[in-house]
Amino acid sequence: MTGTTHTRPAHDGQHSVGALVGQATEQFSRLARQEAALAKEELTEKGRRAGRGGGLLGAAGAVAYAGLLGLAAAGAAALALVLPVWAAALVVAAVLFAVAGLLAVVGRGQLRRATPPAPRAAIGSLRADVEEIRERAHR
Repeated sequence: MTGTTHTRPAHDGQHSVGALVGQATEQFSRLARQEAALAKEELTEKGRRAGRGGGLLGAAGAVAYAGLLGLAAAGAAALALVLPVWAAALVVAAVLFAVAGLLAVVGRGQLRRATPPAPRAAIGSLRADVEEIRERAHR
């Protein structure tokens, strides 16, 4: 059969349905592991942000407590002195409360960036993968 085109038997050159299903299962398994790793990485980052936000809110509480102590000191100063030492203590307390408010706003922003805890990037990537698989399956 020199010079003629030789076609292979179906069982030699083409994969059986079982082999194709096995290959698809293996690829899907590998893809699922990769997506799980991506989700884990994303959740880890969100956890870090939640920790930072919680820490900042804790700091805001501590500064607010210091502000409350400042108000107490202002009351004591007002009783001990007749003039503006207590007013100065009120100004200090107001500044401390302003700092506490700023820390609370920044901390709340960190917590918002950490929520929802769902791994959005991984979910989006998985949806794109599923869509790609669907398109290839229909070709």
